[in-house]
Amino acid sequence: MSKSIDGIYTTAVETIKTAILQGQYEAAKGVNRIQLAVYFGIGKYISLNTRKKFWGQGALKIISERLQKELPGLRGFSENSLKNMRKFYEEWRMLDANSAIQIAKLQESNSTTAVVELQHIDNKIDIFNSIVVRNIKDFPVENFFKVPFSHHLVIIEKVKENDKRYYYIRRTAEENLSRDRLKQIIAENAFENQDRLPNNFAGTISDSSLARKAVMMFKDNYLLNFINVEQIGERDVADVDEREVEQQIVQNIKQFIMTFGTDFCFIGNQYKLEVYGVEHFPDLLFFNRELNCMVVVELKTGDFKTSYLGQLMGYLSILDNKVKKPHENPSIGIVLCKNANKDYVEFVIRDYNKPMGVATYTDSAEMPEKLRNALPDIDQLKKILENTD
Repeated sequence: MSKSIDGIYTTAVETIKTAILQGQYEAAKGVNRIQLAVYFGIGKYISLNTRKKFWGQGALKIISERLQKELPGLRGFSENSLKNMRKFYEEWRMLDANSAIQIAKLQESNSTTAVVELQHIDNKIDIFNSIVVRNIKDFPVENFFKVPFSHHLVIIEKVKENDKRYYYIRRTAEENLSRDRLKQIIAENAFENQDRLPNNFAGTISDSSLARKAVMMFKDNYLLNFINVEQIGERDVADVDEREVEQQIVQNIKQFIMTFGTDFCFIGNQYKLEVYGVEHFPDLLFFNRELNCMVVVELKTGDFKTSYLGQLMGYLSILDNKVKKPHENPSIGIVLCKNANKDYVEFVIRDYNKPMGVATYTDSAEMPEKLRNALPDIDQLKKILENTD
């Protein structure tokens, strides 16, 4: 190895070692932002020196070995780890406010042995200013810095579009996802399935194929334009109770089934369930031939509440123990309410051990006037349905 190349590697080792030590104290205290900044800064330093071949072939292996000699017991700085830091920087290069200037300087240099020094303060990589987020639309700033480096690697490896990455970053930070769980939701195409109702099917239906069918069976929002609260009376819409909405659904059950999905058969409303002398009356009970299970729907005219899941749990337990046939699959419960925060529902529903989901509905009163005028009225719809018999 020539002295000039050896000197380059020595400089590289000292620069990276200084950056490590500079952030080691804060990172040891669990400040994830500092650790990410260290890796981002080192990744930038490596990227600009390797992509233009200022370092020779096999440089990262040599630098890694020297780092581990300089800092015995150092973990996370293998050759592969250094490559991951480079990838982390390159995938999030847009966060580096000075990258365009540095690249321009790099391209102006004709020396094949030059060493690019990046954002140095007293010959140190400035890890505290490595990442700059400025005017990037929809970028989840706070959540980004809460996600561990290992999780970031999963996201950039498996997800290529930024809007999808933002989604998984938010989910990881807000739900404190493990790496395995993060990989699972990416494999399940959680981003693409955002329009599906929040549910816990994957964790409660043992047959993965059946769980996927259940996810695809239900929507997150249903347009029940035949529910006309204005015809119920002169009261405020908020005062309309579930029983009145239920009656309108029952009166238009065929249309409801057509809206709800395929292969549904109506069993009944206010279906009596009894256990130990205590009676329960779930709002709507169906059987789905494709899923080979009963589906109980609980109607709510207000916002989602966690207590609704507990209520459904009771119904499902009784159905599975007292009503379900031996050849049928476990029953599924659906809360059908006016409004629900999907991320919140996903968070709270995961610990329930019965398959449940939460969907919302829109009635005629909430539809834009132009859309309402474009639709046939209830009498016309009934005639259309009668003609399909």
